[in-house]
Amino acid sequence: MRAMADTKDIETSLQTLLQPHLFKDYGPNGLQVEGKPQVQRLVSGVTASLACIEAAVAQGADALLVNHGLFWRGQDGRLTGWLAASVRLLMAHDINLLAYHLPLDAHAGERVAQALRRQPLCLPGDGRPLRRVAWCTGGAQNYFEAAIAAGADVFLTGEVSEAESFSSGHDRKTLSLSEPQAHLARETGVAFLACGHHATERYGAQAVGAWLAGQWGLEHRFIDVDNPA
Repeated sequence: MRAMADTKDIETSLQTLLQPHLFKDYGPNGLQVEGKPQVQRLVSGVTASLACIEAAVAQGADALLVNHGLFWRGQDGRLTGWLAASVRLLMAHDINLLAYHLPLDAHAGERVAQALRRQPLCLPGDGRPLRRVAWCTGGAQNYFEAAIAAGADVFLTGEVSEAESFSSGHDRKTLSLSEPQAHLARETGVAFLACGHHATERYGAQAVGAWLAGQWGLEHRFIDVDNPA
């Protein structure tokens, strides 16, 4: 007979491990959609996209653990369109959705090109030996100055530029902002590695899913829905 864990106990374990109360996030961290009260089969992924949810359904998952949940910056909370379709599919199959955004972005780094299977964009700084590494996965390029101030020799994240949305009449447009990171790297000597948003976040939920499986004896599988971003 397969091992089983209460959903509430799993969430408590994740709260203790990831400490989401330490992060000011734009969406809820933790249980976003409630499903079965007990979990035997856990699936992890980067984003709770429809493709990822469909893969979890195909795997017979009782719970799905992701970095990016259903709620993004600027949403108004209405269950319409793609959001309604995702929630409907999760609830139809009684799947728990557990999402931790910034708490998973703070996980330990990896060997870059080999581990991420992607060649990073490298702003080399002054070529100094890399003794102190700072990192934050995903779109954390704005933390570069904080990493420099902390004495880092290299900062590793997902993106090198930032996009800002704005409204014009009935249209919502995206403006790509100019990035100061290249100039900061040249002027301070600190290297900057932009390794891809999805690529850098591929390992957080996967590692935590494997940890949960080990703690509770659950079945676990990581689903990687490819994303070039």
